[in-house]
Amino acid sequence: MPPRPSFTPTRIALVAFPGIRAFDVSVITEVWGVDRTDRGVPLFDLRRTAADPAPIPLRGGLSLSPDRTLAWLAGAELIVVPGLDDHLTPAPEPVLDALRRAHTRGTPIAALCGGAFTLAQAGLLNGRQAVTHWNLTDLLRTHHPQVTVVPDALFLQDDNVWTSAGTAAGIDLCLHLVRTAHGAEAAAAIARSMVTAPFRTGTQAQFIEHPTPHTDRDADTLAAVRAFALTHLAEPHTVADLAARAGMSPRSFARHFQATTGTTPLRWLITQRIAAAQKLLERTDLPLPEVARRTGFGSEITMRQHFATHLATSPRDYRLAFHHIPGQPEVDTGRLHP
Repeated sequence: MPPRPSFTPTRIALVAFPGIRAFDVSVITEVWGVDRTDRGVPLFDLRRTAADPAPIPLRGGLSLSPDRTLAWLAGAELIVVPGLDDHLTPAPEPVLDALRRAHTRGTPIAALCGGAFTLAQAGLLNGRQAVTHWNLTDLLRTHHPQVTVVPDALFLQDDNVWTSAGTAAGIDLCLHLVRTAHGAEAAAAIARSMVTAPFRTGTQAQFIEHPTPHTDRDADTLAAVRAFALTHLAEPHTVADLAARAGMSPRSFARHFQATTGTTPLRWLITQRIAAAQKLLERTDLPLPEVARRTGFGSEITMRQHFATHLATSPRDYRLAFHHIPGQPEVDTGRLHP
């Protein structure tokens, strides 16, 4: 089995302190704290780290019991910071110092929702792009002007730091980190267990207008069109073709599609083709031209261009990293360092 990529974290640190959101703690725990090895997911070692072992009160009458001190961050391979109930809550200086030292060591750090404020307090977002909940973008800009706040994305990466928007986008980021490190099948297995969408791109819009009865009918029509496209990925699809299937003009179709999904029809289609190609590369020995044909890219060259743009890798290298035929034991022979 070829070596896996250098970013393959299994030692995950949740950084806890008074004021963090219980929901984000639950998301982190659900993604990395559940044993799903029977479904092909790696066994993660998730630790709840804090400045001291005292229970940490959470909103709603809950509490979190740390099981490691912040010293454990020195051996962590990924650090995840939950969001905050009060987004201007100052993090304890030991937490900020531990995050700075971890960043200096090159440890990847991810923040969910208002956790971006904690990273900004530590100075880790100075001169970097970051995202947070759409309703908090002005607050983050005002209190941390050194941060370039991106107003309309689900999650993004700048250097070795990830930030995400609110609530569900935190799930998207966590699944993205699993997918990047361990492949689409591992992320999909976790998503199925959580009954959530396995793949939303970070560039998808955060805010989608609440539907009215009329747009509900449009959404049903568009859902049927998306289902058709997914079951006919090998076929070429233009916006005009999909619009005709929905009984709309191309312009109206594109407008309603983005209002419903937060992304454009072609961007959505490319995302689905990439996800389908990832699964075929992981789970089959099909030649690359056949993978490209079955997923609608048409040619290996086109598929390679989209993999380079969206995954920063090639289909061949992705297969070398994540290929595994069901029923065969997986052997990890090391790491591929850039």
